[in-house]
Amino acid sequence: MKHFYLVVCFLFFSFSYGQSSQNKGDIDDFRMYPNPVTQGKVYISTKSNSPKKIMIYDVLGTLVLKTTILGKELNLTDMDAGVYVLRVLEKNKMATRKLIIK
Repeated sequence: MKHFYLVVCFLFFSFSYGQSSQNKGDIDDFRMYPNPVTQGKVYISTKSNSPKKIMIYDVLGTLVLKTTILGKELNLTDMDAGVYVLRVLEKNKMATRKLIIK
């Protein structure tokens, strides 16, 4: 049943991302590493490296983390292991990716 929720959530975010990306577009040179996260930190880099608004959702679509980062490093040590959806907003562009924390 958990996998069903994961698929539904991923499809929901993919669909909503597809709708909004027509206006905003994907972030240029977006990179997120490492994924899966094993040491409690993930690094997010882009072409402009501007401040980024970060939102992380669990498989049920519940917002579990909302923050802004000024550099590249995002600390996830307080988060439980699992599969999440990461949404990054930078200037007028957005990127949505699957995030795995081990």
